[in-house]
Amino acid sequence: MRIEQVWLEAEDWEPGQWIPADCNSDVGVTLSDGTTWIATFFTYTNIETLRKANAESGDCLGGAYFWATDIVLIDEITRDRVTEVINHLIAEGEFELIFAREDEEDEDEEA
Repeated sequence: MRIEQVWLEAEDWEPGQWIPADCNSDVGVTLSDGTTWIATFFTYTNIETLRKANAESGDCLGGAYFWATDIVLIDEITRDRVTEVINHLIAEGEFELIFAREDEEDEDEEA
């Protein structure tokens, strides 16, 4: 199994909105077998930024917790680092444990 295409939502943002060391982004992957997968990547710094924002807004019990589905924590969100992590997950047999298959998500929504 190999990567055919990687999509980073952050690359579609307006200039200046993407801070690689402090952001989160959906990441889509198309594999050589034609399947598509998705996960959300958060930087370690971004989790703390979100916790502080929630503490101020009162969300998530005032920053007491945070949750997201299909989450990957990473040091920086750049195309090179994300691709490196995805290739590592595939090599270690962990990719399908972390990423959600998009066509299966579509079937769940229809049910």
